[in-house]
Order: sequence, then structure tokens, then C-alpha cells
Amino acid sequence: MSHSQHRPKRVGHAHLRQLLSERNQYPERATAIDQQIHQAFTRRVALLVLDMCGFSRLTAEHGVIHFLAMVRQMEQAAGPGIAGNGGQLIKQEADNLFAIFDTPEQALEAACDIVRSVDAMNVVLPQERAMYVSVGIGYGDTLIIDDADMFGQEMNSACKLGEDIAGKQEILLTAAAFAALPQQRYACEADSGRIGNNALSFYRFQARN
Repeated sequence: MSHSQHRPKRVGHAHLRQLLSERNQYPERATAIDQQIHQAFTRRVALLVLDMCGFSRLTAEHGVIHFLAMVRQMEQAAGPGIAGNGGQLIKQEADNLFAIFDTPEQALEAACDIVRSVDAMNVVLPQERAMYVSVGIGYGDTLIIDDADMFGQEMNSACKLGEDIAGKQEILLTAAAFAALPQQRYACEADSGRIGNNALSFYRFQARN
């Protein structure tokens, strides 16, 4: 049974702040406090980070209300794909969505459903309302706070893939997410990119086999 299926008692930011304050006050207890934090908050999950493409251009050309209406369209396109694949929407920040799943396969299937939904919307939408998304998927131990916020290396990598590297309607996976997929079912191409001075290896989803 996966880590995420043994979900800990819901604990939130107040408890985390208390533990972090104790860690700062008593550095000799850092190891023990770190264990408490991991026990309370850590879950092994697949992370889906979705970004709408062209935020600045859309806002500059059509105004913020037009953009907010498109964000609402994005929510309507993404919601069924997340819920239908066993996911949980953790938070939304402007034109970004963050969701978690038990497995990378579920996250990838959700991403495919979302891209298909966006493509279907674009068939009937006028050009100025055409919408495109990019998706990053990670997998690993992640601090999940109050079912409302997430922290961890795979979270950071998924954000970089979805927000900075992936193009329109592209789905990119971290090495850890790709390794946990049923390899025979999905075709992915190894790739790499740079964000500032940092190199990042990833996998570009191609198709179902």
C-alpha cells in the first residue's frame, strides 16, 4: 500500500510553524524535530503542476478580466481530469493548478485528459479565447500542509517543468516520475534543459504504447 494511502491525521501550518520554531530555538534537537515533521506531513505522491501559456501576453492584449475568464475555463477543463483519475486539487495560484495523485500513471492520464479537454474547447472558441496549457509531473516524498500547500524537491522540479520548460500542450515528467510508470504502456523521450545555471533532466511524454 502506498504512503499516500496511509494518510496522516490532518495537520496544518500552525503545527508546522510550532515545530520549526522549536527547531530554530533548539538546534541540537534538529534531527528529532525533522523526524516529527516528516511523520506529520510527508506523503509519497505524484504531483501535477499545470500552467496556462501566455499569461503576460493575454493580460496585456485583452485585459485582466478576459484573462480571469480564461482561468475559469481552464478550471472547468482540468477539474474532471483530476477527479476522474483519483487526484486531489491542492491549490490554485493565478493560472497555475497543483494536484496530487497516488501514482505517476494517474497524474499522466489526468494530464492527457486535460490536454484533450483543452483541445476540444479550442475547436469552438474564437481565436482570442484559445487556451493552451503546459504540465509538469513529479513523484516522491512531499510535505503536504493542511491539504493546501506542498514542499519538496519533486514539487520544485515539477514546477520548473510545467512553468518554465514545457511548451503548449506538452507534458513533461521528472526522472523519478518516469521511472515509476509502467514502461510498456507509455512512450517518453529523454531530454534536458536549463533554468538559469541549473541543468534539469526530464522525459517528454509522446504517446500511449
